Amino acid sequence: MSLEMEWVARLVLGFVLSSVVGFEREVSFKPAGFRTHILVGLGSTLLTIMSLNAFPEADSARVAASIIVGIGFLGAGTIVKTAERITGLTTAATLWAVASIGVTTGAGYYLLAITATALAFIALKLTMFERGRS
Repeated sequence: MSLEMEWVARLVLGFVLSSVVGFEREVSFKPAGFRTHILVGLGSTLLTIMSLNAFPEADSARVAASIIVGIGFLGAGTIVKTAERITGLTTAATLWAVASIGVTTGAGYYLLAITATALAFIALKLTMFERGRS
């Protein structure tokens, strides 16, 4: 497989993995759903591929760190605090996790990214263990 085809495969896998988490958020009627999670994962995957390959003399770890910090700011915008409760924390966490999965996929650690996606999906299904839920 050519190098460019490998990059395309990474991008497609980043799309698929982030869509798994996004699908769960969508069917749970959360504000950041399918498309948002796909775009965060896709962007993270692409930026990681580019940082590793287009700029070999640059420090790619700085790009990964910037992605995670930047998505943290995006996630912060999903958190809403009222007098009674705080909402959006899980949505913020899923955006951050999807960005991390995208970085991992873009770096070529496929099994790690797939495992993280499966664990994130399972974690989102564990609502029965949360306080205040029936």
